[in-house]
Amino acid sequence: MKWRELAKAVLSGSELSDQEAMSILTCPDDELLALLDGAYQIRKHYYGNKVKLNMIINSKSGACPENCGYCSQSSISNAPVNTYKMVDKDTLLAGAEEAHRLHVGTYCIVASGRGPTTRDVETVISAVKEIKEKYPLKICACLGIVKPEQAVRLKEAGVDRYNHNVNTSENHHDFITTSHTYQDRVNTVNTIKEAGISPCSGVIVGMRESYEDVIQMARSLKALDADSIPVNFLHAIPGTPLEGTNELNPRYCLKVLSLFRYINPSKEIRISGGREVNLRSLQPLGLYPANSIFLGDYLTTAGQAGNEDFNMLEDLGFEIDYVCSDESVKV
Repeated sequence: MKWRELAKAVLSGSELSDQEAMSILTCPDDELLALLDGAYQIRKHYYGNKVKLNMIINSKSGACPENCGYCSQSSISNAPVNTYKMVDKDTLLAGAEEAHRLHVGTYCIVASGRGPTTRDVETVISAVKEIKEKYPLKICACLGIVKPEQAVRLKEAGVDRYNHNVNTSENHHDFITTSHTYQDRVNTVNTIKEAGISPCSGVIVGMRESYEDVIQMARSLKALDADSIPVNFLHAIPGTPLEGTNELNPRYCLKVLSLFRYINPSKEIRISGGREVNLRSLQPLGLYPANSIFLGDYLTTAGQAGNEDFNMLEDLGFEIDYVCSDESVKV
């Protein structure tokens, strides 16, 4: 496959065929650098050498009634995790201050559970209003399945983006969870869009799905028109049903990121959970197809030390896209 030619076709408006998509996931390892070069041509067209930084605060942890097989916070997990109700406004503000200090563009307020309580929404709204007065941050909320009226209130408070991942393909969904449907997730994304909030929706790769499932994930997010696509790679946590699952290697992860770039050329593609344990020494190469990463820790797993991420970006010659203050920060 001539990967640069495929990239040019994508930039001209062509969509990948199923055969072309499969050829990316099954790309011979000795063609990997050429594949990444093609993906980079697309990424560079839309984002240049800029990288968007995101930071998570786990605002409500554990005790989730859902039965998602990958999650350490779910009702069927035996993993030891901290359990607490929604943190107070001051804690959310402190997290925003730290995000601003580190030139993070998007501050993500994440909460466990099927959906937010009225109290949860009120706390987030109160914090977001004050954060917006103090810091030039984008705010992404991830609170589970929201009602239309809740989505409208979050928008009015200043929430810029809402994350609700589809996680896997529709065909594979029941293997991962049965406490909600795939359509529940799609409906939530549509609710967010109807409220005027930018939709963020992504996936977890490595949960015993097929290549066809991965391709369908990328296509479903294109159909949903998700503005931001976090690509997680399973970090199998002891005590969860997927404990011991180890299907990934760094080269395949790079092929997955490339697939998502070819299918969703203009979208923000973020290397998310599991980056450190699955890409390992090849993490820098992931930023040739992707243009965004999380800085710091995830929900219940540790991320790479922040200074290592900054060093990585500097070594790559990339710039931090600090979009909220209209400035790019060289690292």
